[in-house]
Amino acid sequence: MRGSPFKEIRRAYGFDEVAIVPGEVTINPDQTSTQFSLDGITLSAPVIASAMDAIVSPSFAVEMDKQGGLGVMNLEGVQARYDDPDEVISELAEAPDDEATEFMQKVYSAPIREDLIGERIEEIKSNGAKCAVSVTPASTKRLGPAAVDAGADVLVVQSTVTTARHTSKSARGLVFSELLEMVDVPVMVGNCVSYEVALELMETGVHGVVVGVGPGAACTTREVTGVGVPQVTATLDCASAREDYFARTGRYVPIITDGGIRTGGDLCKAIACGADAVMLGTPFAQAQEAPGKGHNWGMASPHPALPRGTRVRVGVSGTLEQILYGPTSKTDGTQNLMGALESCMGMVGAFTIRDMHKAEVVIAPSIKTEGKHHQLGL
Repeated sequence: MRGSPFKEIRRAYGFDEVAIVPGEVTINPDQTSTQFSLDGITLSAPVIASAMDAIVSPSFAVEMDKQGGLGVMNLEGVQARYDDPDEVISELAEAPDDEATEFMQKVYSAPIREDLIGERIEEIKSNGAKCAVSVTPASTKRLGPAAVDAGADVLVVQSTVTTARHTSKSARGLVFSELLEMVDVPVMVGNCVSYEVALELMETGVHGVVVGVGPGAACTTREVTGVGVPQVTATLDCASAREDYFARTGRYVPIITDGGIRTGGDLCKAIACGADAVMLGTPFAQAQEAPGKGHNWGMASPHPALPRGTRVRVGVSGTLEQILYGPTSKTDGTQNLMGALESCMGMVGAFTIRDMHKAEVVIAPSIKTEGKHHQLGL
């Protein structure tokens, strides 16, 4: 005899396993709108640069703003620990591979200085750019209000896994509804991967939910802890929560898919699966303007006891403008990401990002290999 199964395991899908079906009506790409709005803040490009030290410096945040996107500066990184963060980032990028993580642990043990937080935010704002900053839940009540007082326009509360209910030894942990009373700016919260958690986060009143656990090129959370859900399934589940919440309350809370996006095709699939915007790391680490000089490392890389990230060499492929808008001679989809999105929207007949959510997506495990023998060298 065979008893009932201990637990049911459902199938989950990543970007390489699905494809977008063309629409019954097509439109010119130049008729599409890629605008993304977050509680009154509107971006012409639905792309956000991850809060990684190798990517977002004040100058990079300014350049992202010029290109229509948003850069998120890590308030617990080197920008808030050192007077000359560029020198420190150069040392991190040049450290020998077998010493890189240990060196990071030492560098990130320096104390966070609130005076530097104000200086970095002022540097961004003085150039006329929108300023978004990131903090972990444990530091939010201490650093978040100070950052907003200094002029930050968006506060991102982000950790590997974030929930609305968290058990800890502290007398009173972070309560998002209380945080929203303390800061008068949009608050994005992440990361999560499930319907239930996304819905609970929305019910606290936050303005955006960040989706993704472990898919980033520099992240090793999935290897170290075994935790994560492929991004297509995670995005679909969290977008379902958004739709149900919107139908019940009339308040629309955007979904931002974070990590695992390497090409224009991945970006398009994320939005077709329900994302309102995407958060990119390594693609932007390859920009000439990124401070990491062709390297990237995750925010959990310098954890003093259990690093869940690694430094990766990604190279420099072009300017930020090329990566987002071209022109490019690359045929692998790693540049002109916005051109790819506009073309895809035209193929499925989507005038807006919300229209793009209606596109049909199919399971297609051979989508990248079918008929590609010469490209794959077979």
